Amino acid sequence: MADFVPVNEWGLFPAGDRPFVVAGPCSAESREQVLEAAQALRDCGTGVLRAGLWKPRTHPGGFEGVGARGLAWLQEARRASGIKVCTEVGSAAHVKACLEAGVDMVWIGARTTANPFQVQEICDALEGSDIPVLVKNPVSPDVDLWIGAIERLASSGIKKVAAVLRGFTTLDKTPYRNAPVWEMATLLGARLPKLPLFVDPSHIAGSAELVKELSQRALDLGACGLMVEVHPHPDQALSDAAQQLTPAQFGIMLSDLKVRSANCEDAGYQQALAALRAKIDDVDGRLLSLLAERMQVSRQIGVLKQEHSISIIQTGRWEAVLEAVRKEASALGLDQSMAERIFNIIHDYSVKAQD
Repeated sequence: MADFVPVNEWGLFPAGDRPFVVAGPCSAESREQVLEAAQALRDCGTGVLRAGLWKPRTHPGGFEGVGARGLAWLQEARRASGIKVCTEVGSAAHVKACLEAGVDMVWIGARTTANPFQVQEICDALEGSDIPVLVKNPVSPDVDLWIGAIERLASSGIKKVAAVLRGFTTLDKTPYRNAPVWEMATLLGARLPKLPLFVDPSHIAGSAELVKELSQRALDLGACGLMVEVHPHPDQALSDAAQQLTPAQFGIMLSDLKVRSANCEDAGYQQALAALRAKIDDVDGRLLSLLAERMQVSRQIGVLKQEHSISIIQTGRWEAVLEAVRKEASALGLDQSMAERIFNIIHDYSVKAQD
């Protein structure tokens, strides 16, 4: 995997500290709307205007974007305000139109990331260009599918690449439109440590009221940038109206966000951190030893069940175990859902060990 160019070397964002911010309406709807959004966002200090021209819709008949004719609006917005512009691409034809129009950056949407054929078509069209590309996570929480799309870009010589966490479709109940599944960003970072990460709090939230808290959470976890939906008049938006901020709300949010440093050279901090990490390592070692012991007992149970022709899965027993886990977690001050999730994973592997 080739090295990725740091975002501060892309030449798109104003000089200064994180976060790097991409903002703008979900969809480009009219020339006037795009120009108004560009000026308002430029006044907020935003470096890049986002506006979707081609909008993949679940059902036919919905607003699917203005298409290539909106490229002229983006060009005019850039000339009038000085702001850089970007849009989503889902095909080679989209890429060709954007490159010819001089669009500054493109992104690959969640539905497209999930389709390797489409991603490869886009990569082939991008080959030889120097345009930055943002890659949103696939709809399902599949880190390999996400990485595969990024690898295809790297193989095409695209080095200005960043991932965008925009949330996932899951069966879990959450207060959000798309479950953030923050650990997916951790998995991605472990596999591609030099890859920049943006977070799209708007698509995670599904509601403008939740965008600020998700933005802060993203920065707390080390994201280098945000991709936020901002519309001059959200109540009139033709797509995703509920999750878009007004420019005024967006400006207030930016001023309130707190950015943590990536590191601290203070000797006291480093010493305390090293001591705490040593404790974590010790606890992790004991956890692994206990897991190994538990799996050994599970295998013994499997042998016993097999000898007596007993089915592996005992639903009533497992429900009783989970209830005990929830009670014990609560008594210990642990999040019950976290404990239940961990034990369900352990149970899945225990069942495999008994098979």
